[in-house]
Amino acid sequence: MATIGDIRKPGEPAHSHGHHASYLERKGGFWTTIVDWMTTVDHKKIGVMYLVAILFMFFLGGVAALAVRYELLQPTVMTTDASGVRQLTGQALSIFVPAESRSSVGPGNQVYNRVMTMHGVIMVFLVIVPSIPASLGNFLLPLMLGARDVAFPRLNLASWYVYLLGSIFAILAIIQGGVDTGWTFYTPYSTTTDEGHWNVVWMVTAAFILGFSSIFTGLNFVVTVHKLRAPGMGWFDMPLFVWGIYGAAIIQVLATPVIGITLLLLLFERLFHIGVFDPRLGGDPVLFQHFFWFYSHPVVYVMILPGMAVMSEMIALTARKQIFGYRAVAFSSLAIAGISFIVWGHHLFTSQGEVAAVIFSALTFLVAIPSAVKVFNWIATLYKGSIVIKAWSLYALAFLFLFSIGGLTGLFLGTLAVDLHLHDTYFVVAHFHYVMMGGTIIAFIGAIHFWWPKMFGKMYNEFGAQLGFWLVFIGFNLTFFPQFIMGAHGMPRRYANFTDDFLIYHQLSTYGSWLLGVGFLVHLLTFIHSLVAGAKALPNPWGALTLEWTNAASPPIEHNFDHEPVWTHGPYDFDTVIPPQTRPGEFTLPRPADNGVR
Repeated sequence: MATIGDIRKPGEPAHSHGHHASYLERKGGFWTTIVDWMTTVDHKKIGVMYLVAILFMFFLGGVAALAVRYELLQPTVMTTDASGVRQLTGQALSIFVPAESRSSVGPGNQVYNRVMTMHGVIMVFLVIVPSIPASLGNFLLPLMLGARDVAFPRLNLASWYVYLLGSIFAILAIIQGGVDTGWTFYTPYSTTTDEGHWNVVWMVTAAFILGFSSIFTGLNFVVTVHKLRAPGMGWFDMPLFVWGIYGAAIIQVLATPVIGITLLLLLFERLFHIGVFDPRLGGDPVLFQHFFWFYSHPVVYVMILPGMAVMSEMIALTARKQIFGYRAVAFSSLAIAGISFIVWGHHLFTSQGEVAAVIFSALTFLVAIPSAVKVFNWIATLYKGSIVIKAWSLYALAFLFLFSIGGLTGLFLGTLAVDLHLHDTYFVVAHFHYVMMGGTIIAFIGAIHFWWPKMFGKMYNEFGAQLGFWLVFIGFNLTFFPQFIMGAHGMPRRYANFTDDFLIYHQLSTYGSWLLGVGFLVHLLTFIHSLVAGAKALPNPWGALTLEWTNAASPPIEHNFDHEPVWTHGPYDFDTVIPPQTRPGEFTLPRPADNGVR
């Protein structure tokens, strides 16, 4: 048995850091503080700025999603009264159409397409891709490794400003009316729609710029993991959060240049008609799909790998047990990163040859194996554990349920005969959201709850947090599970109208989205209350064993640690190591029965 002691100067009280100030401490007046934050190279401040920006973009994308669901609450119906006047009912977004154009369905449907595209572009490029790596990864990676900062602090700040610049271009495109190409920018939509307008150019440029932010962040993380680990910390001593972020960073560095080149070619095609994707000029529009998905399928794992990384930390602490199969979970992160580059063709089953389709179908099943390794190892970790029920642990358990549904329905879409029926239906929409939102966003929200005391030094109201969780969980399933059913019955995605056969499913989905929105609002109010009136957080309120909890204050000091930490135990050695104690007996070793010994 070992007990971790506090690293402090002789004579200092427990958890005191002498003259060192919190990274959140103001350095002068209001404007001085603003300048300090905007010019900082402190990874923690950059992570917090990313977090604020990403949550703001999440709000914009969520509003667009609610608008889409409100439009689909009722089918659009065109009626003619006795006097011969045509009247349109059920088209909610027609309020954004000039009055003289409301007598036809087309203009309202175009608004729907633009709002749907806005939702997709914001959520994918501005929220989910940077969510965990750019915010929590920036904040936590050096702390978990025992480093003072990332390897290239100025490059880290540059990545933040590049993200900000890309966001400005995206918002500029939205202000000018948005685009109706879909978030994938498929040709010929993206090369021919809105000719004479710059909306598509601004939006594609935004995605191009945001790619550089991903590359800078990924490169920084790879070098940080290789070069800045604490003394005594080998590769298999690292927390699994670090392994997940490392795997995602490799994909960011290797895959993102492909989408950069693709979007650049798309801009040249639109502006100068060079003939890469235009069949009239000898080009091939399907070539764009190959280029796009060669990047975008690996980036699916840039989105989900950090969520899996978060899960490993929360599951181990939920059970207060050594993670089951540490090396298998670690290597599965690298396996997912590698296999992700060879499965892009399953997005093109309906537009490629039979042999290629069979090969990509087999590879699709292959990538499910390392994902299943993680899920089964997490379940084995929970087995006979001393389960802790907190808001963050509820999100961890919800991830297991929701991501498993998303992963298993992916097997249907990877099966050629079934995919031909389900392709471009709401089944795909539901699958995508169960993986991306039920996986990444659920993990992201859970992680914010988990590391909130460390990041801001304040506790939140546990009842409010758990209330928000149940609203989100129930609302999410009510929103997206009916979409599996209507997709299996043939309801195509991206349509602004539908027949009465699908009315009940769309209505349930819309009501669920409202409940989901209320749940996120409860979380927002809980966090605001925490910042204003929350109790001061202890350095290690959950009893974790990783360095950010055992060796850093809450919130951390500017340079993270008073002294360089030395790694002396594993990140999940709950059966042999007692975390730092705030009160005698606060954390104890598990009983043999709880540790799985019979």
